[in-house]
Amino acid sequence: MSVIIKTVSTRKELKQFVRFANRLYKGHPYYVPCMPDDDMTVFNREKNGAFDFCEAELYLAYKNDELVGRVAAIVNNKANEAWKVKQVRFGWIDFVDDLEVSAALLDAVSEFGRRHGMTSIVGPLGFTDFDPEGMLVEGFDRMGTMAMIYNHPYYPEHMVKHGYVKETDWMEFRIRIPETLPERHQKLAQLVMERNKLRIVKKTRKQIRDEKYGHKLFRLINDTYCILYGYSLLSEKQIDSYVDQYLGLLDLRMVSFIEDEHGELVAAGVTMPSLSDALQKCNGEMLPFGWWHLVKNMYLKKPETVDLLLIGVKPELQNKGVTTLLFQDLFTNFKKLGFKYAETSAELETNTKVQAMWRGFDNEQHKRRRVFGKEL
Repeated sequence: MSVIIKTVSTRKELKQFVRFANRLYKGHPYYVPCMPDDDMTVFNREKNGAFDFCEAELYLAYKNDELVGRVAAIVNNKANEAWKVKQVRFGWIDFVDDLEVSAALLDAVSEFGRRHGMTSIVGPLGFTDFDPEGMLVEGFDRMGTMAMIYNHPYYPEHMVKHGYVKETDWMEFRIRIPETLPERHQKLAQLVMERNKLRIVKKTRKQIRDEKYGHKLFRLINDTYCILYGYSLLSEKQIDSYVDQYLGLLDLRMVSFIEDEHGELVAAGVTMPSLSDALQKCNGEMLPFGWWHLVKNMYLKKPETVDLLLIGVKPELQNKGVTTLLFQDLFTNFKKLGFKYAETSAELETNTKVQAMWRGFDNEQHKRRRVFGKEL
């Protein structure tokens, strides 16, 4: 029987869409479940500010009356204009090992793109860089993370068979946290601080709220990442949403802010304990008792790994050793809190500046993920 593609149009179908991957990978030792409640918000046109400049449709694939795949089709008009391209993105793509199924899903996205005047298809990408992106092509035997996609090895094989080629790769590193930072690192951090008139600051939740420090953070991220592949600048509406959604969850001992002599935020590091184990235990569901696994993981019995979520430095300071100052603060606290490893977020293979940060540490480049593309 041929594959039937259905456009998601009801709340029931949306729930099936956001839960499909957790069902497909249930019990998998390396897959970290998504949080369906969060994804319901992502696809809510009223709550997600990305819909102010994005067009999107969601598709479900059925074969023999069974749900066998899903995909999102997205046209990010802001990113297309900024990068001078006409691309339709495919994201949240998952499917059983059936070439007919994956072809039907990608064809649905391609047709959506053609209707909107697009000339190429790329993915996996989300609405913005804060959505899951990049298909895993190396590291299938390593534990996934909350923020990154995990997928079966047959996914990239399907992409190649369907004529898709590499657009760009991201790499991920696992860093062993040293007992103490080298003396030369400490001296360099002090020198950087004095030479550039910088200071490390810590903020309470009240200060972050009253001083709108969360908004300052995401504006810094916009400044830092705007030159990177496919980045879509966050709008104020999106920033409001991310501040409300994430900053209340952070352990502020694991966040570093750096200000200049005028009190301007010029660099930041945002990290948190790995939630991979907790999300596996509750399969991404907060109710009835899934929330307890997350609370325990974050505040009571911390895992051995910390996730490096965001590192941002003002462009004019990126070659002046400011990351050394960030790591001086963060890694010292990691050791105090009992962490043994740090897991980086995905880093573009062409971003040699960020890769250079890890040369002074015991590190392993253990995962690689890819964006595939094809002309329409």
